[in-house]
Amino acid sequence: MSDTVRISRKEMIREFALLTLAVLIIAAAVFFFLVPSQCMVSSISGLAILLTNFTPLSVAQLTMILNVALLIVGFITCGNEFGIKTVYTSIMLPLFIGVFEKLLPHYTSLTGDPALDVVCYIFTVSVGLAMLFNRNASSGGLDIVAKVLNKYLHVDLGKAMSAAGMCIALSSALVYDKKIVILSILGTYLNGIVLDNFIFDQSLKRRVCIVSDKEEEIRLFILKELHSGASIYHCYGALHLKQRNEIITIVDKHEYQKLMTYLEKTDPKAFVTVYKVSNMRYVPKGPGYGSDV
Repeated sequence: MSDTVRISRKEMIREFALLTLAVLIIAAAVFFFLVPSQCMVSSISGLAILLTNFTPLSVAQLTMILNVALLIVGFITCGNEFGIKTVYTSIMLPLFIGVFEKLLPHYTSLTGDPALDVVCYIFTVSVGLAMLFNRNASSGGLDIVAKVLNKYLHVDLGKAMSAAGMCIALSSALVYDKKIVILSILGTYLNGIVLDNFIFDQSLKRRVCIVSDKEEEIRLFILKELHSGASIYHCYGALHLKQRNEIITIVDKHEYQKLMTYLEKTDPKAFVTVYKVSNMRYVPKGPGYGSDV
């Protein structure tokens, strides 16, 4: 067996292990917090909770049925990789919820307060959803709707989740009292904000601008050690109008830490400015070729 096959198998096992963990987190959030609160917060599971008032089916069964319908949309609009991963997570989510229902048939609430349940649900489910979105997957349901809006309308995932979830939150007025409806609406809005922060925290990049006497050493470190691209601009100091070169590079969190550590050792007096970057686009120029920023 070649090393390439071994590596790909290891990566695939690791990928699906992480997907399974993410779905387990989401299922726990739904069962332990969302179901007891009876609130409809940005999820197909929330709609399933509402529909249990009209059908004899359980939350797990309704979640499976709704997910299957939306999976077809995911395959058509978001590609095979997204679709295949989402098939797996969409099957695992109701299975995990079903396991919780079997193990704890008389479970009521961990906090005893619907508002606290909603808050706990939002922060717990956002961890799982961020893990899935950052691996081009979803837990199915409204996540697929959000992914479609993000892909075609460039709406932030959190805002897309809020828009889709708000429809379900408002539908809770058909069954529940005003308190639950208000909690559902507020929870849906807060869920979008928290989800965006979780996602951006994982994918955030930084634009680092460096003026240093060790320009050549820093440039080579960025290209050869970080395997990142860089651009060099001429600049002038306002006091003496002396021409200097400014290196500009865009790095992820891990590369940023390595770069700042290197700068501290190489040139502690370097002038460095850092900007947050939430999105960038460029055309790769081939393997082994450092793309200029």
